Amino acid sequence: MKLRPIPIALTVVISAAVLFGGWFVYRQTTMQGPLQKIVQNYKGVNNAQFDITRNQINLKLDLKPDTNLSGLVDQITTKGKSVVGNRKLKFDFVDHSSEKLNRFWNSAMFSVAEAMDNKKYTEIPAKLEQMAKDSGIKTQTEMDTDNVYISLSDGDSSKFIVLPRNPAKIGVWE
Repeated sequence: MKLRPIPIALTVVISAAVLFGGWFVYRQTTMQGPLQKIVQNYKGVNNAQFDITRNQINLKLDLKPDTNLSGLVDQITTKGKSVVGNRKLKFDFVDHSSEKLNRFWNSAMFSVAEAMDNKKYTEIPAKLEQMAKDSGIKTQTEMDTDNVYISLSDGDSSKFIVLPRNPAKIGVWE
């Protein structure tokens, strides 16, 4: 029996295309598509990109300055529960920061880190508001069971920070 290389190669290529094409379609229709729709329909989201792995969902978000970050996370975890499941959400924000916001965050970081380490989360909004009252920077601080969300804005500039409440994971000070 003589093996013919062209039909074998053609069969392998077609099988691979069907297998990987099917996986791509499944991933788009049942995972990324619904999550993309949830995030894109949220007020204040300019753009969102996802990378979904077995244990984690990496979100690259482009947000407007007045976006309610904790509300967005809540929306993702409640409406997208079938996709998110037990995966961790990891955020990466498009940088719309200014030098003024970066200086403000650098000076506020110590107070925030101290409150986080001592688990005195109520000190964070008070300290940020106290520091921001003369600078014109608007601060918004919220918390859920996993993270503390800090939003800083000054006109069209904005900075979003997500700090994990688990002390073993604090290594995100930018």
